[in-house]
Amino acid sequence: MERFFLLELQRKHMSYRHLLGGRKLVGGSVIGGMKGTQEMLDFAAKHNVKPKIEVVAIDYVNTTIHGLEKTNVKYRFVIDIENTLKPSSK
Repeated sequence: MERFFLLELQRKHMSYRHLLGGRKLVGGSVIGGMKGTQEMLDFAAKHNVKPKIEVVAIDYVNTTIHGLEKTNVKYRFVIDIENTLKPSSK
């Protein structure tokens, strides 16, 4: 499956018709810059809006990715890098 993600607002006309055929996934995000991002963070803090996440140890990343390919996950995975970089106590 081909994937196309638009991560900015285009000021000129761009045809997306060629993306509609076949097995393609189209997504996008129009981020409002620093001010818009700060307003969104302030709103989330004020209304106690939090993401649905699952923290995953680096040792389980491959298993997690395999699971993502097989299911329709409704939350985000966050890789625990900080504890991965700490020396082992073995």
